[in-house]
Amino acid sequence: MQNHDIIHQLTTLRDYIRWASSEFYRHQLSFGHGFDKPLDEAVYLVLHALQLPWDWPAEYFDCALTEQEREQVYRLLMQRIETRQPAAYITHEAWFCGLPFYVDKRVLVPRSPIAELIEHHFEPWIDASRIQRILDLATGSGCIAIACQYAFPAAEVCASDLSPDALGVARINLEKHQLMESIQLYESDLFERIPAQQFDLIVSNPPYVDAEDMASLSDEFRAEPEIGLAAGEDGLDVVERLLQQAPDYLSEHGLLVVEVGNSQAAMMQRFADLPLTWIEFEHGGSGVFCISAADLKK
Repeated sequence: MQNHDIIHQLTTLRDYIRWASSEFYRHQLSFGHGFDKPLDEAVYLVLHALQLPWDWPAEYFDCALTEQEREQVYRLLMQRIETRQPAAYITHEAWFCGLPFYVDKRVLVPRSPIAELIEHHFEPWIDASRIQRILDLATGSGCIAIACQYAFPAAEVCASDLSPDALGVARINLEKHQLMESIQLYESDLFERIPAQQFDLIVSNPPYVDAEDMASLSDEFRAEPEIGLAAGEDGLDVVERLLQQAPDYLSEHGLLVVEVGNSQAAMMQRFADLPLTWIEFEHGGSGVFCISAADLKK
């Protein structure tokens, strides 16, 4: 079917949502960058193309679109299909902890289950009233650091990343949330260039994808920067160094929270002697552990 035929036959938001869902299935797109299902991503992209909010009431989905609006929607949906980029790279928008963030190919698309921990102020694993200094290690877009600053407005928050490109995106988001004066950024390979100091909470979503998983990534995940994903044969190259260095940067009552995703099994085997707590999430997600400073320094 020719483009003009599609645009002529599809007239409502619901038409385009249904059509996009079918096309996403037919072209075997992969998901996992904020949306797990083709239908959810189709709704988001159609609404974004029309400059409507993501929570636009469904009762308006049967409203007819103008020809210009139909063309806008069609072009955006076809961009997703033809480029196989994550939707967030196309719209330059991702949501984390209910907050909007700018993203592009310089950073991973925010999707960590750590968001749920932030919303619960990391309790019961630490007394939230004792959190005065926070470090987001391997910050990427800055989403974890910024969400922590919202959750702990009186705390001093720092963020670091090895990638100058990623820090460029983080600065965009600090400006977007008017936090340039609040959050300190460091360009650093883990703790290497972070001045000696202690934090009550260190949070990290570092590279943790093992060699086998890297070899089987879909196009959508390959679109993301490899530096933010690959972490050696078992996915623990970065985490191993992090665990060695973190004790010097944690306060006596401090807590370390790290995401290792699918490398959880390898982590449990290699660090069987560490009393790691593997967190269960109400809203999905896994592969995140925490450990107290006292246990880490034993």
